[in-house]
Amino acid sequence: MPRWAITLISLAVLIGAWEFFGRDINPVFGSYPSAIAVAFVELVRTGQLGAALYESLRPFVVGYGLAIMVGVPLGLIIGRFRVVEAALGIYVTAGYAMPLVALVPLLILWLGLGFAVKASVVFLMSLFPICINTWLGVTAVPKSLIEVGRAFVAPDSVILRRIVLPATLPYIMAGIRLAVGRAVVAMVIAEFFTTISGLGAIIINSANNFDTATMFVPIVVLMVLAIGLNGLIGWVEHRVAPWQAEIAGRDE
Repeated sequence: MPRWAITLISLAVLIGAWEFFGRDINPVFGSYPSAIAVAFVELVRTGQLGAALYESLRPFVVGYGLAIMVGVPLGLIIGRFRVVEAALGIYVTAGYAMPLVALVPLLILWLGLGFAVKASVVFLMSLFPICINTWLGVTAVPKSLIEVGRAFVAPDSVILRRIVLPATLPYIMAGIRLAVGRAVVAMVIAEFFTTISGLGAIIINSANNFDTATMFVPIVVLMVLAIGLNGLIGWVEHRVAPWQAEIAGRDE
């Protein structure tokens, strides 16, 4: 059976069970798919969902994009050069473990309540998974490949670009995938702690009004967004590293 058919069956079973059992739950404490669909149509009709999605995606795109642009080169350099790893590796590891949500009030003092602080929260939440995965990928590159480059008297910059980077691509893409989920969470957290806007505003306002069906709409939208981005990253990985699928050895 093809994968897409298995996925559709799984979704149908989940949605069907949710619809069947969800109707018996008090609307204040939960909802069910058909009610969420009605609320979705209403938000789309009024234009509220489109405006909120645009407001949320702006800092998400900027913060996530900057995290990729900074995290990948930083991970490559830390993994490739022992001195840099000794100097910066401890900060990257500590930054990944640190509860970054606790820094949001401080970021608000520095950057205010607008676009900049939201993009910064997304950036910080996304940066460390990308950097650490890239770093680990560099350390996993076979030493024999590096020695081949040195045998041809290739400078470190060429070894990094022509040997290390292609061999590390699967790790880089895995880090980018992991960062998607953290970036989506960071986007909503930033909207909760700063100016309540975007999809976070719909969640907060609906919860305050005990409108559970409407509250679930942005949650489902965020889940679909994360799944779509994950699929897009997988497609990009297949394009830039097609050999990975051939050597993975995974059952189809």
